[in-house]
Amino acid sequence: MDFIQPVIAILAVLALLSGVLIALRKRGAVSFRTPSKHLEMIERIPLGPQHALHLVRSGDRTLLIATSPNSCQMLATTDLKDPS
Repeated sequence: MDFIQPVIAILAVLALLSGVLIALRKRGAVSFRTPSKHLEMIERIPLGPQHALHLVRSGDRTLLIATSPNSCQMLATTDLKDPS
């Protein structure tokens, strides 16, 4: 019968945490939606066993990035502007 009190205490803590979580969700402080992606890998081209070029889109920019075991360098960037 010594195990009943700890089980009740654990259930009380879980109920309290659930209540706080529900209250935070109603206030908009907590969200369980997946965040929108701001980075997108367009293409990766391996240049060798440890070197590669990456074409990445970040918002309205496209970045060309070179990676190696010792460094990561941005080679070029372009802004995608609305033609209108």
